[in-house]
Amino acid sequence: MEGHGVTVDSPVVRIVVARCQVDYAGRLTAHLPLATRVLMLKSDGSVLIHSDGGSYKPLNWMSPPCTVREGFAEDGRPEWLVTASKSDDTLRILIDEVLHDTSHELGVDPGLQKDGVEKHLQELLAEHPATLADGLTLVRREFMTAIGPVDLMCRDAEGLSVAVEIKRRGEIDGVEQLTRYLELLNRDPLLSAKGPVRGIFAAQEIKPQARVLATDRGIACALVDYDALRGMDDGAEHRLF
Repeated sequence: MEGHGVTVDSPVVRIVVARCQVDYAGRLTAHLPLATRVLMLKSDGSVLIHSDGGSYKPLNWMSPPCTVREGFAEDGRPEWLVTASKSDDTLRILIDEVLHDTSHELGVDPGLQKDGVEKHLQELLAEHPATLADGLTLVRREFMTAIGPVDLMCRDAEGLSVAVEIKRRGEIDGVEQLTRYLELLNRDPLLSAKGPVRGIFAAQEIKPQARVLATDRGIACALVDYDALRGMDDGAEHRLF
């Protein structure tokens, strides 16, 4: 490849609609043939590639920190080379035609506002993660990723990373959300050094279809007793020592 010497500076969110071909190389390889797609460069350093289908899940992406350099392929077509800072992963975007290119300053986001019960569930489970699985300990609440925050990032008794998604009512959308987080987290060599990051889908009620989908994807389901958790919290408040 030629001329990848210009860093694409994106202090704001940049959205490009283009006919492009994408090749990902790292611990796995993936190829997206020539088609019209949406390329998103976010100010946090992430790069996401979307199609019109597949709902909100990107076809491929590169998590921050990464570097995007703009150059030209051997045939003269524009090409972006995205390289990860913490691994040898690369993402090559060969652009055949740009249909739209715009940038926007989004400002500071206030974050997702959860309803009262769901927010309180997260707080309670952060204090008592072992109620979800024996030996589970909290690493961090609202563990940020390029596509949003994981409710709880934990570690199990064997030292493996565990991502927990918490819902008041567990439905298929919640399983899909956790699946996307796991795909992203498992690209982080620091989190997956001892083994794959696994997921727990926790809710007061889990729909049968969501449970089937979670089981099929290797995600554990945990029913949460809100009243019992609140009772544990009340007991903690009244202990002297």
